[in-house]
Amino acid sequence: MSATCFPITVLPHVSRLYREYLAMSESAAEAPLRQWYSAEPTGDAWMHAPVTAVDRTRLAEALHAQSLALGAGPAALANIEQLRHGARAVVTGQQVGLLGGPLLTLLKAATAVARAREATASTGMAHVPVFWLATEDHDLAEVNQISLPGRSELQTLRAQLQAATAVPVGGVALGPEIEGVLAEAEELLGYAPVCELLRACYAPQPGYTPTLGSAFGRLMATLFAAHGLIVLDASAREFHALGASTLAFAIEHADQLETALLERSQQLQREGYHAQVLVAPGHSLLFLIDPQTGERHALRRTQGGGWKAAGKPYTSAELLAILAAEPERISPNALLRPVFQDTILPVAAYIGGPAEIAYFAQSAVVYQAVLGRCTPVLPRLSATLVEPAIAAVMARHEVSLPDVMATTSDLAQRLGARAMPIAGKRKLAAAGNALDAELTALTEYLAAMDESLGRSAVIAGNKMRYQMNRLRRMAATFELQKEASLGKHAAALTLHLYPEGHPQERATAGVWFVARYGEGLVDRLVEAAENKCPGHLAITL
Repeated sequence: MSATCFPITVLPHVSRLYREYLAMSESAAEAPLRQWYSAEPTGDAWMHAPVTAVDRTRLAEALHAQSLALGAGPAALANIEQLRHGARAVVTGQQVGLLGGPLLTLLKAATAVARAREATASTGMAHVPVFWLATEDHDLAEVNQISLPGRSELQTLRAQLQAATAVPVGGVALGPEIEGVLAEAEELLGYAPVCELLRACYAPQPGYTPTLGSAFGRLMATLFAAHGLIVLDASAREFHALGASTLAFAIEHADQLETALLERSQQLQREGYHAQVLVAPGHSLLFLIDPQTGERHALRRTQGGGWKAAGKPYTSAELLAILAAEPERISPNALLRPVFQDTILPVAAYIGGPAEIAYFAQSAVVYQAVLGRCTPVLPRLSATLVEPAIAAVMARHEVSLPDVMATTSDLAQRLGARAMPIAGKRKLAAAGNALDAELTALTEYLAAMDESLGRSAVIAGNKMRYQMNRLRRMAATFELQKEASLGKHAAALTLHLYPEGHPQERATAGVWFVARYGEGLVDRLVEAAENKCPGHLAITL
């Protein structure tokens, strides 16, 4: 396995906030980002930061029982015991997507394993990796799909899962409708051994009715069994009870938190950044589960200090009573969830992707209000996996990953241009360079004579350059037509590395690579995460 580190800008649509966060260092001590993030993304200061004091005995008991239900192996159970006796947690998490979700799920878990291992070795204090299942989200359509490469295009598989209301997705049961998805996946995955694991996790069996949450949890626990990854579904009553103090704070100090979040959103905008989560007056950090329907409703603030969910009014005292009796009915939103998580676990660092790290710029004010400190957040491994056959095509055409981050047609044009005979390339280059030089000199001369004449020369010159570029494209297209394999190669490269104009890590299922390279792929990803590339890694398998 080899790896090449590219700047994060190789990926499209990377926010300015995330770019500058990755470049953050101690030398930027006065920059706004230093106020919002408590540790450098590639430094080691986070290893020595304090963690929240938690009820380790209750936590370990709840984790042990849940982990046994998810089929956790000896290494994970041993790590739970380490948590019981003082270990710190390196946490990451993801929505419970169908069949494990996109590749980035594996990248997150691998990073948590790598950072926990690094911190343990560096400090002598045990750190253990924890994967937080985002089972309380209620957007079923977002997680009810998985994409796998077909022969010529990305195939998106969808289970016909139904929920009458907006219930938390983790509890949605999987019935006979999952069989069609599993059968399609098996065909696309070439009936690899991982297909048996997918069936064991996702198919109903005597004594086992899987849900999106439990199936996802079993899959992750199995894939990362050798690395002791602790998989946690915090939607259960015992975990909500452990985090109740943060939920109660959000009820009792709603006005204070709203004011702080509104001020932070304004500060982000003043500094030229964007607020990842829209915060408006009356905004709340909480959801309430309807006990009859199981539907998850946003809690809103009303004038006079009251609350409302699904049209029904509540007082703060009533919500606190619900929290005391049925803590699982009240859940945090995206800005409160990290703090809720840190109330349950002794979190040394959280591993996040670009969007999650942007959340932390806002969540910092909630952290300070509730816990009096901010938990360090570190970037997950960002990577594109390059299979040997794809690497061979790239080498043949002398293209690298940045070249492939394009549409199939644009990449095909590039391959056609590169396939052109040397003599043709030289003549086009000479003509283009000469045209550009002469037009630049002429435009400057005419502009010196008359400003309006200079503007006309610029317009005319742009038209001539356009025609020169058109001639280049025509020559490249001729090569494409002459050598049909170029178009096929361009299609294969984009399908596997930049499918449908999206980064591979966000579009292609992680199980695609497990099917082709076995469970040893996880070891490779953990090794790659140890690289600590401050951008995007191209990993040749």
